[in-house]
Amino acid sequence: MKIAVYVVRYRGKWDIRLSVDIRVDMTWWLKGNKGQENAVEKWVVLGRELPLPWGVKLCEVFKGSTDMKRWTRRQWWQYVLAQLKDELNSESGDVAQHLTGGINAICIWDGAEGWIPDLESECRWEGQLFHPSSSMMYGGGSEERRIAGVSYLGQTRHSNSEIEKLDMERVARQADMLADLLSGRQLLVLEAEALLAEVAPGLERVWRLAAQLAYLQGRLSFAAGLAPHARRPATGDLHCNRCGSGAMYRTSCASCGREACAYCETCLALGRSRECSLLLRGAAKPAVPCTADTAPAAELDRWGLSPAQRSAAETALRFLAAPPGGVRGRSRPESLWLRAGELLRRGMATRRGTSPAAASQGSVLARDSNSGHPSPTTGEGVAERFLLWAVTGAGKTEMMFPLLQHVLEHGGTALVATPRRDVVLELAPRLAIAFPHVSMVTLYGGSDERWQRGQLTLATTHQLLRYRQAFDLVVIDEIDAFPYHNDPMLAFAAQAVCKPEGKFIYLSATPPLLLQKEAARGLLPHAKVPVRFHRHPLPVPLRLETTPVKHWLQKGRLPACLIQRLLASIHRGAQVFLFVTRISHIQSLVELLIRRLPDIPIAGTSSQDEERSAKVRSFRATEIRVLVTTTILERGVTVPRSDVYVLDADSSLFDEASLVQMAGRAGRSKDDPCGSVVFTSPEWTRGQKRAIRQIKRMNTLARKKGYLQEVRH
Repeated sequence: MKIAVYVVRYRGKWDIRLSVDIRVDMTWWLKGNKGQENAVEKWVVLGRELPLPWGVKLCEVFKGSTDMKRWTRRQWWQYVLAQLKDELNSESGDVAQHLTGGINAICIWDGAEGWIPDLESECRWEGQLFHPSSSMMYGGGSEERRIAGVSYLGQTRHSNSEIEKLDMERVARQADMLADLLSGRQLLVLEAEALLAEVAPGLERVWRLAAQLAYLQGRLSFAAGLAPHARRPATGDLHCNRCGSGAMYRTSCASCGREACAYCETCLALGRSRECSLLLRGAAKPAVPCTADTAPAAELDRWGLSPAQRSAAETALRFLAAPPGGVRGRSRPESLWLRAGELLRRGMATRRGTSPAAASQGSVLARDSNSGHPSPTTGEGVAERFLLWAVTGAGKTEMMFPLLQHVLEHGGTALVATPRRDVVLELAPRLAIAFPHVSMVTLYGGSDERWQRGQLTLATTHQLLRYRQAFDLVVIDEIDAFPYHNDPMLAFAAQAVCKPEGKFIYLSATPPLLLQKEAARGLLPHAKVPVRFHRHPLPVPLRLETTPVKHWLQKGRLPACLIQRLLASIHRGAQVFLFVTRISHIQSLVELLIRRLPDIPIAGTSSQDEERSAKVRSFRATEIRVLVTTTILERGVTVPRSDVYVLDADSSLFDEASLVQMAGRAGRSKDDPCGSVVFTSPEWTRGQKRAIRQIKRMNTLARKKGYLQEVRH
């Protein structure tokens, strides 16, 4: 994409701006916009069709000086060439091919004299001018180009009739609509056009006018899809402004005319984010004010919470009600969010500037600070976080309801982000029943609601890339789960969607070790729910020492101790989960089990199994009694009266969190709260020890707080 760039001296200060429709800017600055009469001292167009990355570069390096008030067109032209020297040298062909209009694209307007003709430059135009430091032409090279340049200049200087045709009242209404639709969003142009075509038909054809006015008003900011790392600009390394990634690929680009325009490979599935792609960012709406009260008892009673759930919900509500900085043990900016995406976020440019009325000196790219909030990606104004650490089967969803209620009833917006589409589809009807009068949007890959807006949003984590500072409350479910865990892009996206004065709630049965340490040190506000809703202790895994599974398969024989345990589970009527490390082991193990247990329905499934959902349904219905699977079923699957066997529990593929989650499939039913869990392995590893220690600690805490209802034999 190509874009116009100009500088303006306003009330004694220089500023530089981008424009997608220069007519709006000419009307804004030169036609006496209300409150700006006689305030514009100088207005200089540096180019009307510059590649967007070059316009961004000019904005980033521009520093106003008093001498600029007296500069001629030649001096401004030399300034542009000097700043874009590296970019021009990297391209083949002459300058006129990339800087449309050459020196004649420079137009100067003076507050006292109006348009200033630069007769010296026009008279000395020869078409064979060279860059001061190279042999590269910068003025044209043909009479045709010279005439085109002069004609271009004449059109710009005498465009009063063109801008007078603009119906600015209509443009203002369109800008209001566009700013409202893009508030809290960040969209590439094609995405914005798709949004407008669906929600505001017709506006997608004139969005440039509306966007430019909203930009000048400070309600919309422009950014390039990719930008240099702010902390190491000399390296030329780029990062994606949408997802934070540094994985780039370069191709020739018809849009900006350059031979090597980079695009981001990481978020390619959501549309190509290029160096020359314009990213439209709507200004964030103010965060809802914090309230000193928490939910009254009657409101908590509505949700039917257990004592442990209620205690955790009350603690979380106090966190939500506290003003920014008022939470004891407030986490530091260098915590999980910033560390997880540190490498990706280093390139986020410092956000500067205010509304056009102030016309402050500096970069135009980040007009986000017009809202008065520092950018969360700079380490300032980072939204505060709270960890709800609840054991598997504790009822995290039910505890989430009063937190959502608190924010929604105060007029705020809330987001529930979860790693997987199936969880989104499962939660959607539950949230709709819990909040029947709240507008809700459900977002996942292929969702037909992607351009709709609701007070409550339920989304997979990948969908967060289209939002920015949009929500007062962000609830991240299963923060330790794939694909969120160890994916800096999703951490980057999740952090960016919360308003700087908003709040994060993390839900997890197995928080990452870093979060556990922060909670233990008092750096992360948190609440633990150490008991399930049925108030029975968690099943503690037993260790069964065996040889590795691959030895069983090689010898075609299962350990006798394992068969004995399996028969005990089957005879007591339990459904049996058999977790293995490798998909390749599943079918061979199923065949061995069928030979030893011929009368028992046995099946295997994995992420590669197209019939996985059907097999899980059959397993729930007890049509299958033993299910051999991978960690694909370690979460989100509740089967009454289950026993769990983790084979090769010493494998590096099973960390502490995985072992706790798999063990959490047992004992979830109130009718069978004491299911058994067995770890088989030849070695006793740290992961197994830590998993069992975590389970025992939760049982001890539950007993200490009086939450347990022990089983009487």
